[in-house]
Amino acid sequence: MNPLTPQNTFHSKIKKLFGKSPNDFRITIGELLRRKGIITEKQLQEALKVQKEKLYTLGKAVRLGQIIVELGYASEEELVKAVNIGYQISVKTLADDIKGLVKDKRRNFVEGLPRPRIPIWLQFFAATMVIIITTIFVMSFFMLSQQKERLYRQTVKIGKVSLNYFTSNSSVALLEDNILRLNTLIKNATAVEGVVYAIIVDRNQIIKAHTDITKIGETFEEFDHTEDVIKDQDVTYFNYYSTSGKQVLNLTRPVLFKNKKLGQVHVGVSIDFIENLINKARLTILVITFFIILLGSAVAVWIGFHFSRPISNLLMATGEIASGNYQHKIILARNDELGNLATAFNRMGDELWKNSLMQKSFGKYIGSEVLEMILANPENDWLKGHRNEATIVFTDIRGFSSYSKLKEPEEIVESLNEYFEIATQAIQDHGGYVDKFIGDAVLGVFGVPVYHKDHVERGVRAASDMQKMFMNKATNGNSLLQSVGIGIHTGVVVSGNIGSQDKMEYTVIGDTVNLAAHLNRIAKPGEIIITKSVYENIEDRITVEPLPPKHIKGKTKPVETFKLLSIKD
Repeated sequence: MNPLTPQNTFHSKIKKLFGKSPNDFRITIGELLRRKGIITEKQLQEALKVQKEKLYTLGKAVRLGQIIVELGYASEEELVKAVNIGYQISVKTLADDIKGLVKDKRRNFVEGLPRPRIPIWLQFFAATMVIIITTIFVMSFFMLSQQKERLYRQTVKIGKVSLNYFTSNSSVALLEDNILRLNTLIKNATAVEGVVYAIIVDRNQIIKAHTDITKIGETFEEFDHTEDVIKDQDVTYFNYYSTSGKQVLNLTRPVLFKNKKLGQVHVGVSIDFIENLINKARLTILVITFFIILLGSAVAVWIGFHFSRPISNLLMATGEIASGNYQHKIILARNDELGNLATAFNRMGDELWKNSLMQKSFGKYIGSEVLEMILANPENDWLKGHRNEATIVFTDIRGFSSYSKLKEPEEIVESLNEYFEIATQAIQDHGGYVDKFIGDAVLGVFGVPVYHKDHVERGVRAASDMQKMFMNKATNGNSLLQSVGIGIHTGVVVSGNIGSQDKMEYTVIGDTVNLAAHLNRIAKPGEIIITKSVYENIEDRITVEPLPPKHIKGKTKPVETFKLLSIKD
């Protein structure tokens, strides 16, 4: 068959509409260029390697096509032409959204259709209707079935009562062949509600009495029935349809005299009334169902809107939060889960606002107490600069340069991150904040901007806990942690926001900071070196080893130093 016939064209359109996209849309741009002969396999691998290196170095992905051009493997015009032909798209430069256009090509029409949006109130309404209709249908089915069964048993009972009456009073008249008496006996049988006929026959099946007197003397013919005959002691009964189309329950009982059978009595009871009653009940249930559905619909829609409105408010609030408006509040006076959700959402907004303000004002590692100070009085000028007493904790890794030459960059970064994590956590746990990371050094500050009377003890305890954690973690293979030296000094510092309009940083400066940095250089791996001013503040709580006075650049006299051995809990 010719591939361009209308039938094949139709099949191709259907395949494009519902089927999978061609394989050309699913291959990567590098593989496409290799297949087109623009670059070789070796050049592709080299370009991918350079792309990976740039990702590590720059922290962001660089387009493969741009790298291929930079390496001189092909021109941008060649790549654009190959991409347009290979993916059946139209771009002018490699900076265009090639990935997005190819993604659109990969999807077939059905995949690209938006998913239908069903409002929550409509879902709630549909679910409620299904529950109501299913419940009513099941309940009515079982109730009507039970009601029909009860009416049938009641009908059988009525028929037996009439049957017993006739058999009890017809034995003598049947023995005497007293036709008048027998007919008088059943004359008023049809007056009983539901009774259609009563028939008395002798042992030869000759009708002796009948509610239809025209049939007296005729031979009794058995009723044509398809249902099984039920026998209850000496009474048998079954259902059948009469010639007039009525459904009748026929009950038969023999007439006995001294245990001898003289004949039979047949009583017919209409059971059409049962169906009529059931139909009326069905109609009543339908009417009730209609009103229940109306009421249920109203309630379902009301409840749906009752729940969907708060969710819509939450959705709108989410948009506000996403746009950076962290102080947007949801006013939702509800004492239920949605009310709790609104409260939690508002709390989340507060926390995001605090975090945003924290990062803008102090950076990532500022303590929560500092944040509370700003929130309490955000217009205060305390950030402009103050002179305060503070304790400076300076940590540094001994021999880091040698270590970094022997290790892979990934391992160095991972080890440093663990070291910074431990140091930061210890400083924050004791009420300080991390002023900055300087290479492999950490500058921790206690006493500013939030003043603590015991800032010296806090700084020493933070350093002690830090060294303990370093030694514990060092057993897991991070040798950097056992090479940390710490210097601590307390004194007057100048604190405030320092920098330019484009870059501001809250920090501390002064001789106290410089002296702590010098002590840090003196400290050996695992040591904590403190000055005399630190020792005199908490000498009753620490055990130290005096060290020879140190000549510090910028100091006219040697500085008295001590090695911290322990601190009392």
